[in-house]
Amino acid sequence: MMQLPPTLSIDDILRESEKAFQRFTSFCKDVPPELFFKEQAGKWSIAQNMQHLVICTKTATAAYALPKFLVRLFGGKPNRDSRPYPALVEKYQQKLAAGGKAQGRYIPKHIKPTSNKEELIKHWRQFTTIYLQALRKNWKDEQLDKFIVKHPLLGKITLRELCYFTIYHTEHHLEIVKKRS
Repeated sequence: MMQLPPTLSIDDILRESEKAFQRFTSFCKDVPPELFFKEQAGKWSIAQNMQHLVICTKTATAAYALPKFLVRLFGGKPNRDSRPYPALVEKYQQKLAAGGKAQGRYIPKHIKPTSNKEELIKHWRQFTTIYLQALRKNWKDEQLDKFIVKHPLLGKITLRELCYFTIYHTEHHLEIVKKRS
């Protein structure tokens, strides 16, 4: 897992997000289709891990694509500073260790082994591109600390923390799928 500085600027966030997305994409491209779609002992296949990341990235993108007044209306104002990257990662790891896991719409559906691997990867790349564009186009660095959103596992987090989560979460699932190959 990569080590990042405690605080990342929006330029750092964009760069590190792009790197994490690319690492996940590159790994998945190299996995043979029979392994990409294989579910093992009740664990998600690599394809399902990708689908889960698509769902999460689409949800995060909404926070960056909506008009700011709507983000404020739905989330509110933060009553604390953004956590540093390592603190956000630690909180997420604690939640997982306490039994936290994907729920409801974040759980990927079964993906048939006859599905088109290249189409799934293309779909993933489209959503990561949209995420990066929404963040780049709509937000300035200082604004990321002034808005909050509700995360299903972490509770209320700032938009900067949501960026941190997206980077870490992608890396987390990359480590999971590497163990499955």
